[in-house]
Amino acid sequence: MPAAKPTTRPGCPNFGSGPCAKRPGWKVESLDQSGLGRSHRSSVGKAKLKRCCTETHELLGLPADYRVGLVPASDTGAVEMIMWNMLGERPVDMCYWETFGKTWYADAIKELKLPEVLEISSDEYGILPDLSKTNPKHDIVFTWNGTTAGVRVPNSEWIADDREGLTICDATSAIFGADMAPWHKLDVITYSWQKVLGGEGGHGMLILSPRAVARLESYKPPRPLPKIFRLTSGGKLIDGIFHGETINTPSMLCVEDYLDALAWSRSVGGLQGLLEKTAANFAVMEEFVERTPWIRFLCETPHLRSNTSTTYVVDLPEDKLLAMRKLVESEGVCYDVGAYKTAPAGLRIWCGATVQADDLKAMLPWLEWAYAEVSAK
Repeated sequence: MPAAKPTTRPGCPNFGSGPCAKRPGWKVESLDQSGLGRSHRSSVGKAKLKRCCTETHELLGLPADYRVGLVPASDTGAVEMIMWNMLGERPVDMCYWETFGKTWYADAIKELKLPEVLEISSDEYGILPDLSKTNPKHDIVFTWNGTTAGVRVPNSEWIADDREGLTICDATSAIFGADMAPWHKLDVITYSWQKVLGGEGGHGMLILSPRAVARLESYKPPRPLPKIFRLTSGGKLIDGIFHGETINTPSMLCVEDYLDALAWSRSVGGLQGLLEKTAANFAVMEEFVERTPWIRFLCETPHLRSNTSTTYVVDLPEDKLLAMRKLVESEGVCYDVGAYKTAPAGLRIWCGATVQADDLKAMLPWLEWAYAEVSAK
């Protein structure tokens, strides 16, 4: 007997891992449009850009001496900017367990041609490498949350307080969704707007500790830097970047959208509220996997599982898995949940704070129905 087709639909069917679902109730008309069509260097434009920095600092509860800046080209631009400016002063430990971290490693070897690079990686998706192999005398580059693998570091206890090198953390898919404190463990933090806060793509955020600033001002990398990457001038930090003076022209519409996301974040309890919403969403998925025999987490170690970009293996051949995804998309109940192209075949379901737990609960019966439908053929 065929499975009964569900009748309840999620209010928002957007469960992709980036760009992620907009905040509940979002409408473009709700954005403040006073800065649109104005120069980003006008008093209005600068004020809004500065708010992106100061309100982020406040929401995260960063140390007073940490700087927050807005840079081009999403999280990728922020990570590359830091690698090209900072790396080479000492050996580097490159830690990765998924696609984007592997890209940073490849760039360190093939593009920057750094002389001393230690590769700390896992051989397969779903497994975190042994981070105790990192050396506190080295710089350390790592991704807190492996978006494509669904594996995250559980905490920063493995990072030495008395380290000599810098810790450089790609925090996209983690920040605002995972508890990353204490912040003093991290010298450089990068992320983009389109993940946990549901903002737009194309802009990156860069957070620097005083130790990171000292490196920028004391180390001159042995390579040319394009203008879009330059963080210093005359051996001093270009401090305006961290006060609303961007390197290139940003989208003021995207800026308004980010400010809207920050305001919404404050309305749901600030950082703690975002963490709680994400945890509640992940709990829905944990319960589903526990009771459903045909699906399991790609990451088998519970405390290492991402609670934002959650990844799953499904008991279906790849062609039927694709048919299952197309079926729920055709019903308009679940979009963009395929595994990343280089990851094992499966599902990847976003559980960040802009997703509603009730929408996840409404979507899951559709997955069960679709699984039954394709399995029967």
